[in-house]
Amino acid sequence: MKLENGEFILSGPPESSSACLRSPEDVIAAVDRAGLLPLFAGAVPGFSVEELTPAEWWWSGDLERDPWYWRETIAASGRALYGKFFGGRAGFVSLECFPRFANIRRDGYDFDALYEDGKTSHRCKKIMDCFALSPELPSYELKRLAGFGKGGEKNFDGTVTKLQEQGYLVIKSFSRRRNARGEEYGWPVAVYTPAENLVSPGLIAEAYREDVRDSARGLLSVLRKAAPDAPESALLRLIYGA
Repeated sequence: MKLENGEFILSGPPESSSACLRSPEDVIAAVDRAGLLPLFAGAVPGFSVEELTPAEWWWSGDLERDPWYWRETIAASGRALYGKFFGGRAGFVSLECFPRFANIRRDGYDFDALYEDGKTSHRCKKIMDCFALSPELPSYELKRLAGFGKGGEKNFDGTVTKLQEQGYLVIKSFSRRRNARGEEYGWPVAVYTPAENLVSPGLIAEAYREDVRDSARGLLSVLRKAAPDAPESALLRLIYGA
């Protein structure tokens, strides 16, 4: 997606193209084949939901055809992991590949060990500690509980994005705020949860036994099948989140 003269330009195929993804099911199948799939165009040309769906479907308000709504459906399904994994930009990781992905992005550390070794900030720790109170939290509630905002910690969005890039947090679903009468209002907001609530902690711990470089090679072999013509350097940027 490019910004030209104040307007976002998407780069998808025509609706008649056989390459089009046409439903959340199609996207999940593509994620399962590739292991990783960004939502918008990025490191690997032609390899994103944006570039595999017609531009006119986006933000059309059509619940069945709009990929912006699909991401909510896919996140809530639990059949793929969704979050800002790719250089601060959103995308998907398959359930099968996530343990290796986590090993790569976490460098073999679970969060507590990462903090004990001084490799992450107190801001990240304050956010992760909130999930001892609830397994999932909407962004506004997480922000309040972690002490961000006026007179408190700064850079909530950046801190949450970093935790997603490292594979510790994912977006489980989206929800809207409710007023005193219980009525929903406003735009849907992300509901976060630790990745271990969606992927077996045992599988992630098992992946930690593998050298990070071997995990990257394994993930690269899956990606190559889905994007055989892409430069290896671009695929590695996707894997490492550079």
